[in-house]
Amino acid sequence: MSIERPIKSGGTDLSHFDYDLDPTLIATEPLADRDQSRLLIYDRKTQVIEHRRFDQLTDYLNPSDLLVVNDTRVFPARLRALNNAGKEIELLLLRPLPENHETKGTPSIKWEVLAKGKRKAPVDLAFPGEVRGTIVRDLEDGRRELHLDLPGDRYDDIYDYLEAWGEVPLPPYILKRRKLEKPHLEVKDHSRYQTLYAKHRGSAAAPTAGLHFSKALMAQIKMQGIQIAASTLHIGLDTFQPIRSESLAEHKMHKEWFEVSKKTAAAINATRQRGGRVVAVGTTSTRALESAAHCTAGNSGEIVEKAGVTDLFITPGYVFKGIDALITNFHLPKSTLLVMISAFTGEAAVKKIYQEAIEHRYRFYSYGDAMLIV
Repeated sequence: MSIERPIKSGGTDLSHFDYDLDPTLIATEPLADRDQSRLLIYDRKTQVIEHRRFDQLTDYLNPSDLLVVNDTRVFPARLRALNNAGKEIELLLLRPLPENHETKGTPSIKWEVLAKGKRKAPVDLAFPGEVRGTIVRDLEDGRRELHLDLPGDRYDDIYDYLEAWGEVPLPPYILKRRKLEKPHLEVKDHSRYQTLYAKHRGSAAAPTAGLHFSKALMAQIKMQGIQIAASTLHIGLDTFQPIRSESLAEHKMHKEWFEVSKKTAAAINATRQRGGRVVAVGTTSTRALESAAHCTAGNSGEIVEKAGVTDLFITPGYVFKGIDALITNFHLPKSTLLVMISAFTGEAAVKKIYQEAIEHRYRFYSYGDAMLIV
C-alpha cells in the first residue's frame, strides 16, 4: 500500500504535513505486552530504515547515552455533567487556572476545559457525586472556564474527586472507533494509558512514546549502563487540536507547564561532555528539553534547570540544541507533533518513513507502534 497523498517536502504550508491512512491501522487498544510493539529505526546519516521490536531498543543504545523520559501522570480528566435542560455535556479538564480559592470551607476550583455544546456561557452544570459547577466564560479554540464547587468534607482536592468520577481521557479517534467496531471492548486503560514511571499528575493525555517501556526493558537498559533521567511536561490542548491555519507561521501554540530539574540538566550536560547522546523519549520530552535549551543565554545549547510554561513550536528549520535522538509514535496528519518530527528528520525523510510504516502495516497513534530516529 502506498500513501495516496504523501507528506510533501519543502515548505511551511500545512498541506506539506498531510497524508492518507487506512483506518484499520489506527490502534484502538494496547498490545498485551508493552515492549512487543514494533520499532522502526531510521538513521538520519545513512537514511536506512530497519524494522525491529521495541524490546530490541538497547541494540541501538550505547552505555554513554542518556534516555530522558517525561514523568507526567495522566489523571481521569474526562467528566460528564447535565445542564439545566437535562442534556449531557462532556468536558475534558486541561489545566488549573490561577486564583483558586476557598469560601466557607468549599474549594472553588477554576479550570480550563474543553466542553462540547454550542450554548454560550454562563451554563450551570450538575456533576456526579452531587457536585455543582458553572461554565462562566468562553475562551479561544473551544476552551471554556469552569468553576467547580467541591465539598471539602467529601473530597481532598479536584484529583480526589476525579479519581472517583472521572474517566480516562482516551483520544477521540480511539473512542469513536471503539464504539463502531468493538463496543464491548474492555481494556485496563487506567494502567495501560499510563507510563510505568508516571509521577507528577497533570496531563490530559499520555506521553505515548513511553507506553512501550516494560519493567523488564527498563531493567535491561539500566543493566547495560544506560542512564535514565526525567523531565516533566503536562500535556494539554495541542495534543487534541489540529493546526487550523494554512501556514505554520500563523499557528499559535497553547502554553504547557514543564520542568527540567537541576539533576536532569546536569546529567544531560555530562552526557554531552563524554560524547554520549541525549535520547528523548517522546515529543513532549523534546519540547521540555528544547525549551530549557532555548532559554539559555546566547542559545548555547547547554541545558539549564528550568520550570514554567512553554509555547515553543518546533518547525522545519529549527536547530535542535537539547536532543540527539528521538523515540516517538506515529502522529496524526496536520499535527504539531508531525511538524516537529519533520523538523528533526527533514520532510523528505518523514515521507519515506511514513510510507514504509504504512506499507509494513505498522499500528498508528497513541496505542500504536514506535520509531527510533538516530
